[in-house]
Amino acid sequence: MSLAKGRSYLAIPGPSVMPEAVLRAMHRGAPNIYEGELVDMVPGLVRDLKYVARTEGHVAMYIANGHGAWEAALANTVAPGDTVLVPATGRFGHGWAEMAQGMGIAAQVLDFGRKAPIDAGRVAEALRADSAHEIKAVLAVHVDTSSSVRSDIAALRAALDDTGHPALLMADCIASLGCDRFEMDAWGVDVMVTGSQKGLMVPPGMAFVFFSDKAAQARAGLARVSKYWDWAPRAEPEMFYQYFGGTAPTHHLYGLRAALDMIREEGIEAIWQRHAVLARAIWAACDVWAAEGPLSLNVADPAHRSHAVTALRLGAPWGAALRDWTDRQAGVTLGIGLGMSEPDDPKGTGFFRFGHMGHVNAHMVLGMLATVEAGLASLGIPHRRGGVTAATQVVAEAVQAPSKPTELRAL
Repeated sequence: MSLAKGRSYLAIPGPSVMPEAVLRAMHRGAPNIYEGELVDMVPGLVRDLKYVARTEGHVAMYIANGHGAWEAALANTVAPGDTVLVPATGRFGHGWAEMAQGMGIAAQVLDFGRKAPIDAGRVAEALRADSAHEIKAVLAVHVDTSSSVRSDIAALRAALDDTGHPALLMADCIASLGCDRFEMDAWGVDVMVTGSQKGLMVPPGMAFVFFSDKAAQARAGLARVSKYWDWAPRAEPEMFYQYFGGTAPTHHLYGLRAALDMIREEGIEAIWQRHAVLARAIWAACDVWAAEGPLSLNVADPAHRSHAVTALRLGAPWGAALRDWTDRQAGVTLGIGLGMSEPDDPKGTGFFRFGHMGHVNAHMVLGMLATVEAGLASLGIPHRRGGVTAATQVVAEAVQAPSKPTELRAL
């Protein structure tokens, strides 16, 4: 018997759950791409994207995924033969470094493992050692989707300023934008990249590169930039098609408009708070389960955990077994242990991830946790019971009513 019939829940760290409003907005015929509604809509998208990124700078939109955003950021700022510094934690910092190397750029990688955030002190040491200023940019992942480590981007700006190094500061916010607090201008970020499929709640297919005036000057100093990746005409188009380097991603734009309307209505500060509360509920459940069993959170210090994704270890083969149980028996799909292999577990089957980004609320998270607790029990995986109760308490305390109704006080 399976209890998975009914609406399934994709609890992976992207693509995230798409709101009904986004789906309805995209369910339409092809629009006119030369004039009218679609053309008039795009300047408002630019304005509201900057609101989410907390910047007064520039934004370029691409028909691409996050890897495309990586390449676009590099193509506009760093020439082949130049050097970038990549402080990497988890998997995706290494991925950005590999992208740079594929473009003929030398990548100096500082590896901080899979459990700890970027150490700004070590970054400062590398910058001081670069007295010739050969490093043109520091590429840092704000939230690593594989390990769920969140790093301090503002601390990296301080490292650059304290050492007097002129390198650009670039941040990958693909997993974090619209989930974890991010302040592009206040934190002194020169380039930020993200995608449509996580906190922005739109299907995969659009990538965004936000950039400062300093980064624009770096672009102006390059001998050449690939025609497609060039952000200059996308950020300051003379004709509509230049926003996208060709035909617009029409239906994605309608979905994005609906998503940004939802973000504006809730407010970015409230969105950050919602994600923080739901993340704490997940951690509370995991702490209880871990008290009497093999489960452990990948990141020990809550201050370094993402509010959008949580990586966990059960040990092989239990991680994969739990994912299979929740999917087949309850209709809840958990994330794989991406890039989390161990010597005796080369495929990372002992790891799994919760995605809790974008269009998520209390009943979705609590339902997911209840399903996981049922799976642990059904599979006979040792754990302390009561994880869901602990998560419920976190939610209850976060949204306490201002006063109890009279009839309840009388009881």
